[in-house]
Amino acid sequence: MTGYVQVSTATETEEQATALAGGAVKNRLAAGAQIAKVKSVFWHLGEYGTGEEWQILLKTTADRYPELEAYLLKEHPWDNPEVCAVPIVSGAERCREWIRDSVNGAAD
Repeated sequence: MTGYVQVSTATETEEQATALAGGAVKNRLAAGAQIAKVKSVFWHLGEYGTGEEWQILLKTTADRYPELEAYLLKEHPWDNPEVCAVPIVSGAERCREWIRDSVNGAAD
């Protein structure tokens, strides 16, 4: 099962995360998204840092991933946001159908 991916990114505020996730879902680039406040530990511009961010996890098909990535990079408030995708290697059949149908417009 390599046709599905979970995509992650993060924003500074909950409002930014909700807007970014909402646009992805409304445009059928993702079937759904979860947003959670997280503590991040990172390297940025050569400096070690920590901070609170709003993580977004989105589910989509591998076929729709390029469009989702382009949307996230264009609409994200940061100049160089983290956008990562990992394959969903296993999942309930109904969940996979929901993802596929949602991004293809068949879930109406």
